[in-house]
Amino acid sequence: MTGQTLTNSLSGEGYAVEFHPEQDCVRMSGALRLGGLAEYGPISAMLEDALNGRERLVLDLSELEFLNSSGIATLSKFVILARNHGDCALVICGSRDIAWQGKSLNNLKRLMPALELRFE
Repeated sequence: MTGQTLTNSLSGEGYAVEFHPEQDCVRMSGALRLGGLAEYGPISAMLEDALNGRERLVLDLSELEFLNSSGIATLSKFVILARNHGDCALVICGSRDIAWQGKSLNNLKRLMPALELRFE
């Protein structure tokens, strides 16, 4: 097998979430409009699994055009989990060109001051 090994991926109508363990990275793209926290459960589980046993995890949202309030709540819960985990540095990458990301992602720093935010 050559190239990237994809251990875990989720996709649905208009979105994809991919975990690349060799890059310590979870990438989300498209538009996430799932109907409530329960529907975000598989994504939450993937994020939690990605966090375990890592010193650093990058959450790349630079191609995530839309995230509804349930998705933002899911991200918030994950950031709190990462903060409480304590031994994993969390980096979130966003895009300056996607309106929701500026305010919403900056608010996550209130939950985890050590969070590193990068905007492209």
